[in-house]
Amino acid sequence: MPEEKYVAVVTQPDAVTQTGEAAFFDVDNTLMKGASLFHVARKMHQRGAFTLTQAAGFAWKQFKFVARGENMDDVHAVRDSALTLAAGITVEDVKALGEEVYDEMIASRIWPGAKALAQQHLRVGRRVWLVTATPIEVAAVISTRLGLTGALGTVGEIADGMYTGRLVGDILHGSAKAVAVQELADAEGLDLKRCWAYSDSYNDIPLLTLVGHPVAINPDSRLRRHARDNNWPVYDFRSGRRAATLGLKAATAGGAVYGLWRGYSRMRGPRN
Repeated sequence: MPEEKYVAVVTQPDAVTQTGEAAFFDVDNTLMKGASLFHVARKMHQRGAFTLTQAAGFAWKQFKFVARGENMDDVHAVRDSALTLAAGITVEDVKALGEEVYDEMIASRIWPGAKALAQQHLRVGRRVWLVTATPIEVAAVISTRLGLTGALGTVGEIADGMYTGRLVGDILHGSAKAVAVQELADAEGLDLKRCWAYSDSYNDIPLLTLVGHPVAINPDSRLRRHARDNNWPVYDFRSGRRAATLGLKAATAGGAVYGLWRGYSRMRGPRN
């Protein structure tokens, strides 16, 4: 079976859409405060899946992520650890935990301003997609709960209902997001010059420059400079208000996989 470069999970199939237009949202630090999978790790700690020392390590990474943004060395280390720890985890375990973590931890961390932007796109008939390094099963839960069109996320290889410990392709991160969105646009007949993209990270410049309406949300320092230099709108919800709006274009009105796989590795049954 050929490998797919991405998986697009549609969570609102019957939505009326405006032909050719869509909005793409990064998740961590863009749509929600912090990294979604660190909250998965926290939930697993509550279940006794790993030690207090390990939980403190997750909390420290979460603090750094909120304060400074994602670090590529951490992202790559997370990926390498995940490949070893994921084998034997069931798909149903991931889906069930995603639902529980959303209700208990993620829902309260959604930025109201970012959610309002997504809802405004939906109101005028644009499709709204999440584009995230988070595993597609967790991304699909977030998309479903927010009533969005669907999600693109990192894909784990599955055999007999369990993860094999390998990824299909690579983590959906950086330039991989732009590739996935371009493929989705080709399949869905989207005109990317009439589309929007939102992110907090300089690493998502390939995605942001792919669309006609790039917007920085809660940007790291490099993305903030890039947005200023290129006349892009900037929204900062971290202070509870819009910090700046840049440019002549108007915005629409209105890394981290370790915790998941580390926690779930403790849920594997005994190996034969």
